[in-house]
Amino acid sequence: MTTSATIILAFLAVVFVISGLSKASGNEKGLSGTRDVNVKDGLARVIGFFEALLALGLILGLKWNWMAYFPLVGLWFFMAGAIFVHFKANKAKTAFPAFFLLTLISIALVLI
Repeated sequence: MTTSATIILAFLAVVFVISGLSKASGNEKGLSGTRDVNVKDGLARVIGFFEALLALGLILGLKWNWMAYFPLVGLWFFMAGAIFVHFKANKAKTAFPAFFLLTLISIALVLI
């Protein structure tokens, strides 16, 4: 694995562990973004759990390269869904973080 792929995977793992755990724990700040786009708290907590779980898969992917592919694909679908939900709620301007992460995930998929 290249150095750039390792850096991107590590960055994505940190971002998704933090955001996933903040949603899964029911933290007000973690759930505020999903509330803005009309996602129920229960569903947001489930999404947060899977984000954190997939981030742990990315951490394992740092050791075993082939293993990073599956969490990246899962996170890709989560971010694509997040962009869709933002546009559906007429909050396109707030979709930028999801779009940025989707772009990084796509780059990582190409690099591994």
